[in-house]
Amino acid sequence: MIFRSPFPDIEIPEISLPSFALQQTGRLASKPAMIDGITGQSITYGQLEILTRRLAIGLAERGFGRGDVLAIYSPNTIEYPVAIYGALAAGGMVTTINPLFTTNELAVQLADSRATYLIATPESLPAALEAAEATQVREVFTFGEAEGARPFDVLLADDGPWPAVEIDPREDVALLPYSSGTAGLPKGVMLTHYNLVANCHQVNGFSLLDGD
Repeated sequence: MIFRSPFPDIEIPEISLPSFALQQTGRLASKPAMIDGITGQSITYGQLEILTRRLAIGLAERGFGRGDVLAIYSPNTIEYPVAIYGALAAGGMVTTINPLFTTNELAVQLADSRATYLIATPESLPAALEAAEATQVREVFTFGEAEGARPFDVLLADDGPWPAVEIDPREDVALLPYSSGTAGLPKGVMLTHYNLVANCHQVNGFSLLDGD
């Protein structure tokens, strides 16, 4: 017997995650895409697209591209999605790291993921710098200002055309989160652009409220 969902089948577009996330920017340009619940700071969809493109250009100018990994060692911040979308738009991958990891735990994930750039916070910077020295990380940046690392904003290049990158949504890994490591060391989970776009489309069967 075959059991079927009451929701209709979905068609999953074969596009990159940044392209999917920003495809309605023209219509939603002035609407907030993200709001910091603590500070009230917001980023509109229009600003998100521009920041994503500037970061992609800035990373590409540093040689970051297809096959490269950007690591983010931070709790949720309003810049977090910009960092993810920008790295993906440059053709690279993002590995997200538990902000409570010790220096040794951080170094293990950095080495295993082969991350070349690391974004930390001022609070986590000492551990980030120590772990980076023991791995292949080329440079450490911070969300915010901190002595010993350059701020994330320096990665934002002048606006211009998107980097010329070909992404295969079904094959190219976008996110590389790590498992909890219950039965051993944490292991990278390879999520493609297609995987993540499919996850987004799975909510299409749900009812939306006015303004969503």
